[in-house]
Amino acid sequence: MDLISIFIADDENIVREGLKYVIDWERLGFRICGEASDGEEALEKLGAYNPQLVLLDVRMPSMNGTELIRAARERGYSGEFIFLSGYSDFSYAQTALQYGASYYLTKPINEEELEKAVLAVREKILKSQEKEESLSRYIEKARLPILRELLLGNRNDSIDYAELGLYAPVYQAVISCSYTPFLPIYDFAGLLRTANQNNIAFEQLSLDQQNVILLKGEYALEKFRSCIAHYKNGTQKGSPLDSVFIVYGRVVSTLSDIHLSYEDCRRLMERRFYCGPNQHVLAPEALPVSSGSSMIVGEKITCYRDRILDGIQAKKHSLLSETLDELEQELVLGGDSAEMVKHFLMDLFLQLKQAVMNRYAHLSIPFDPNASVISLIEKKNYLFEVIQYFREQLDMILRAVGGTSNDMVFNDIVDYIDHNYTAALRLEDLASLFGYNPSYLGKLFTKKMGRNFNTYLDEVRIRQAAELLKNSNLKIYEVAVRVGYSNVNYFYQKFHNIMGISPSAYKREG
Repeated sequence: MDLISIFIADDENIVREGLKYVIDWERLGFRICGEASDGEEALEKLGAYNPQLVLLDVRMPSMNGTELIRAARERGYSGEFIFLSGYSDFSYAQTALQYGASYYLTKPINEEELEKAVLAVREKILKSQEKEESLSRYIEKARLPILRELLLGNRNDSIDYAELGLYAPVYQAVISCSYTPFLPIYDFAGLLRTANQNNIAFEQLSLDQQNVILLKGEYALEKFRSCIAHYKNGTQKGSPLDSVFIVYGRVVSTLSDIHLSYEDCRRLMERRFYCGPNQHVLAPEALPVSSGSSMIVGEKITCYRDRILDGIQAKKHSLLSETLDELEQELVLGGDSAEMVKHFLMDLFLQLKQAVMNRYAHLSIPFDPNASVISLIEKKNYLFEVIQYFREQLDMILRAVGGTSNDMVFNDIVDYIDHNYTAALRLEDLASLFGYNPSYLGKLFTKKMGRNFNTYLDEVRIRQAAELLKNSNLKIYEVAVRVGYSNVNYFYQKFHNIMGISPSAYKREG
């Protein structure tokens, strides 16, 4: 057991030295942590050392003992005092006891009386420590179940939430998980770059098998906003920010409303499947509001299957791309779960595959086996990944069906760029997709378009950005992400180079 700290305050050096050796302090469970020769010095050192027991002379220079104990209590010091005095003055004893002194001993100090007094104080301190530790264990044990009930909207007015350390001016619920499912999640306190001693900044618990964080107070919210701001300029591959996916709810100001912020998080997690490429943060306003109605019906599968089949027969990349864009948008706005959407897309692809095989029975089209298709779609974490698989398969089908001229194929490439500029397009990927050598396609692109692939892609993106800046309320960084730029500074540079004006100035003029 740790020794109890004791501090000696007396203006006489001989008395201080005598008190150090009059009894065997260590045997009794004490250690002397410091001393002072006047009242002001003693008051400052009490704040610095925070001893558990003070042996205090009544009469000292600059501040007497009763003044010191009063000032110490006003500063929040809660330790024990034993008053020492050469004067048998009851008024001093009365004042000392009024401010919580345990004993009042007269000088010269009797060894037996002093030992009896300090042992009694030791017992009092140990009982107080045991009570505090028991309360601390209770609070720690009770906090998480009580917090869980608050998040679920079940407040109990008979609970002292202040004692549990749950009161704060503002709150915000957050769910933090791995950006790539099943990989370890980065420590949230490390992400916020803040300590959380005694759960002052936030509470953290597992709820519905998810890592839920409740931010408490303006300081914690400000640190969180600063963390989220880093995502606006994109994340460095392999960095802690790149490994985390975060959703957060509204800011609330009462314990009774915490559940509203958490419900925001739950709804957003249900919409995670509809996030875009490299989207690490999801806020309540980040996604279109669901229509709430299901589009997973048999007629929809038949409709989209036939439209896609028409595009294949007409050998029109543009028609197929528009159809997939429309399908993706309709699914995003629908009210269906990720699991239902995946099953819908599995059925759609398998029906389409069968229809293509029937119509082009004379061709050997290298389709994936049905079991592989089902497994592949089932493992996708996001809708855009499934739609991209559809695009790749349709391009493969068109190449197998053939019958298009080089000019028509090149037009399809340009059309593909015009419809997929938000993705991380590379010339090498397009060459592979359309059956070209990358070097040859690069030269062909420059010859036919009068500028290289990257310049044309930037022009397409910036044209679309200009439209969004003029005709929407999106912020500039949101526009940058929407048109395919993860780095806002790079977007500013390209916009100015192509439009001759900064995005912010263009938005003001619009």
